Amino acid sequence: MNRIELDFPGGEARLDVFAASAAGISRSRAAALISEGRVLINGKPAQKSVKLKAGDKVEVLLPEVKPYTAKAQNIPLDIVYEDSDLLVVNKPKGMVVHPAAGNRENTLVNAVLYHCGDSLSGIGGVMRPGILHRIDKNTSGLLLVAKNDAAHIFLASQIKEHTFTREYEAVVYGNIKDDEGSINAPIGRHPFKRKQMAVTDRNSKPAVTRYFVLERFGEFTHIKCRLETGRTHQIRVHMAYIGHPLAGDEVYGPKKVIKRLSGQCLHARKIGFIHPTTGEYMEFSSELPGYFVDFLEVCRKNGNI
Repeated sequence: MNRIELDFPGGEARLDVFAASAAGISRSRAAALISEGRVLINGKPAQKSVKLKAGDKVEVLLPEVKPYTAKAQNIPLDIVYEDSDLLVVNKPKGMVVHPAAGNRENTLVNAVLYHCGDSLSGIGGVMRPGILHRIDKNTSGLLLVAKNDAAHIFLASQIKEHTFTREYEAVVYGNIKDDEGSINAPIGRHPFKRKQMAVTDRNSKPAVTRYFVLERFGEFTHIKCRLETGRTHQIRVHMAYIGHPLAGDEVYGPKKVIKRLSGQCLHARKIGFIHPTTGEYMEFSSELPGYFVDFLEVCRKNGNI
């Protein structure tokens, strides 16, 4: 059973609304959990009519999800490099990396399973075979996949020790004054919006992002980012934190639709690592995709959108 705990900060909030936000589920699902006695306030099953008070400890008990095994699908892959140990794939914008509720098929994992067959690391489990790291659905770019357990362990240790090279390019709102800078701010789950991350000192992990200005426009700035850590939504959260959210990011930025982007303008441009068998350092780059290049051209011509 998955237990989610939060302290109610005060103010006015319906229990089902607060529980839904805490667990990242719908209000109707939260209401059902309350009826089932799976939402506790200060250790006791909550009643629907209860009024939350500042300092109340709210617990949401989510039942275990039944196992689901991802299936192989014949989906074309843009393979940058492949050998008996690993696979470097260029993921397009709009593709989910691994199956989850609402996205059981047409993911990168489904495609990799078809391409590799049984030759994949099992360490990530049946839902994430061979997957060492991930990028968001609307982020394009390079991903590394392990084809055996030994390679997985060796490569994962580089990610853990922050010796794995990851460089991104992005377009952000506003004019960043300094040519380069570093953001050192811990990232954890958002206190109310469970599907979002935030800069916070509570239940967080250290996060460091270095950025370099590549080009400035009227309303936007084109930057390169180098990750020293790999937290969920790190670049998106950090850039929003310093007042320069990613163009097209309606989650962490302005609720302004940019039709040319369909999500954040972010591309995983480069990855580098030591090969698990040869011991040699390998580095791969990916050209900026069409949507990114087109948006840059619009910014260069108009200075804004």
